[in-house]
Amino acid sequence: MAKPIIAIVGRPNVGKSALFNKLIGKRVSIVEDTPGVTRDRIYGESDWNGRKFTLIDTGGIEPRTDSQILTFMREQAEIAIRHADVIVFLTDIKTGLTASDQEVAAMLLRSGKPVVLAVNKMDSTGPVDPDFYEFYNLGLGNPIAVSAVHGHGTGDLLDECVKHFPPEESDGEEDDRIQVAVIGRPNVGKSSLTNRILGEQRTIVSDVAGTTRDAIDSFFENDKGKYVFTDTAGMRKKSKVDEAIERYSVLRAQMAIERSDVCLILIDAQDGVTEQDTKVAGLAHEAGKASIIVVNKWDLVEKDGRTMDKMREEVRQGLSFMPYAPILFISAATGQRVDRLFELINYVNDQAGTRITTGMLNSVLADAQTRVQPPTDKGRRLKIYYMTQAGTRPPHFVCFCNDARLFHFSYQRYLENQIRSVFGLEGTPIRMTIREKGDKEA
Repeated sequence: MAKPIIAIVGRPNVGKSALFNKLIGKRVSIVEDTPGVTRDRIYGESDWNGRKFTLIDTGGIEPRTDSQILTFMREQAEIAIRHADVIVFLTDIKTGLTASDQEVAAMLLRSGKPVVLAVNKMDSTGPVDPDFYEFYNLGLGNPIAVSAVHGHGTGDLLDECVKHFPPEESDGEEDDRIQVAVIGRPNVGKSSLTNRILGEQRTIVSDVAGTTRDAIDSFFENDKGKYVFTDTAGMRKKSKVDEAIERYSVLRAQMAIERSDVCLILIDAQDGVTEQDTKVAGLAHEAGKASIIVVNKWDLVEKDGRTMDKMREEVRQGLSFMPYAPILFISAATGQRVDRLFELINYVNDQAGTRITTGMLNSVLADAQTRVQPPTDKGRRLKIYYMTQAGTRPPHFVCFCNDARLFHFSYQRYLENQIRSVFGLEGTPIRMTIREKGDKEA
């Protein structure tokens, strides 16, 4: 049984993201004193009195607006409401009861879902602000006074939410899902690909670069396995990251890479590999993540018999530091080859988790040294005593030798290639540590 879902909804700038962060105990949603900062649905996991649940932070609902982005935000909030078991309707004591609050309340009542009314920014203790009582007029029952900043009232709020959870059976789920981060520079089709996979308008898609600001987790399961897709904000050059909000977005994308198992690095087929693409791919490479290079918008490219081969060569040249990553040509718009992603994701994820016995490694090492003698310097030859695997994700090998200074980078690369030729390890970087005999294998 899936975890119960609580959706936090309300007008823009009433403190939804601050409450979300307080309830899950860490800063996930962007908090900024600017209406409209949270645009998509943000997911988080938490628990209360032994019940685990999923919390959704939504963009602010503006019942009547001509703004395209605000309209998108309202649609995203409505989707969150449909999926939720309980809805927390957050209002603001500072602005008091507004006409927009009344319209949102009417929309929530029509949904038929359990609604818990919370009045935020009740930061001071002592006598209750008289304006608090006007929120009874919404017809949603007793309001709960909370302070997202200080945490006052959040226990009472969660107590009320838990009352509306489905009967507890087995909330626990095996953590066998593969975490997949969809990364790339702005406007290469990350959200379009995520929506194509999920089969719904899960994230806002717009031709305005920078529409996705937060990293968004989407749970997905098919006959190939269980996945969590994280659609990230497009990463621009640092000189172009002017807004404080957008700086948060780049940080969030980097955090998504860190907690992922597999990175899908999206490239625009029409633009080819740009300087910014190399920087985005470099983040995944440096983090040691299994990666797939996904060339999107392939349907928009005029083709002849060698178009794909030429493009593959250009990608390999532009991303020469990650020759291990498989390349897949897709179209998120038409769905071309998108279904092949799942097999590749499973494959590179398995490769990143590969563990090789010390005996097999040393057999490869002996053969490699017979083929190409270790380097010498001033009459002294490098001696490699043995190799062992220290970890996975990425595969990490430790070589013990007589003098680390003699272990030239080119010979290290040669050994890496020999390991790949025998054991595959496609789609994952390899880490190699050189230690002199007598060093501790820390």
